[in-house]
Amino acid sequence: MPDVDFTAIGEYERYKLMASLIVPRPIAFVTTVDPQGVVNAAPFSMFCMLGEEPPLVLISLNRSGPDERRDTARNIDSSGEFVVHMVDEGLAEAADRCGERLPHGVSELEAVGLATDPSRVVAPPTIRDAPVAFECVLHEKIDTTSREIFLGRIVSLHTRDDLIDTEAWRVRLADYAPVARFGASFYTTTRDRFTLRGAPATADADEL
Repeated sequence: MPDVDFTAIGEYERYKLMASLIVPRPIAFVTTVDPQGVVNAAPFSMFCMLGEEPPLVLISLNRSGPDERRDTARNIDSSGEFVVHMVDEGLAEAADRCGERLPHGVSELEAVGLATDPSRVVAPPTIRDAPVAFECVLHEKIDTTSREIFLGRIVSLHTRDDLIDTEAWRVRLADYAPVARFGASFYTTTRDRFTLRGAPATADADEL
């Protein structure tokens, strides 16, 4: 089994190994608004849930260059608000296209033809075709050499009408088909599912 000394390889090599081995990763399709009112939308797969009290999600944005920042990062710094949408099979192609570079001030949503609705609490809009939208306010920011990391506190949740049973507080997983990033330009679906019958019924999900 090969051993790789992470202190002996460069940033690019570390990224390629980590991004292709720590998979699959859910995709955060993030909307923000710039000071001129232009809506920006971009997908990020360095994304995860951090906890429920407070309800936090994390998105990690790479710096385009030493003096370059992503519009999403600028907009969150400016407004302190963003919306994280989950990407399902029907939204995957449009979300991927929103990752392309467009001139500053051009809305990706208009470029790909995605409609929006006003969010309930925050200024950035909700993408109408997304199955799930978490409205977030900035909780904390972490700056590293290569990344701007934003912790968002969820203040409101919007889902498709058929997705949640709000009496039992359960998600109808059979009706939920998110996609995930699988390294490089590869994506994967979540339709091939299984249960482990040997797992104790009371096991905490964090332990699995």
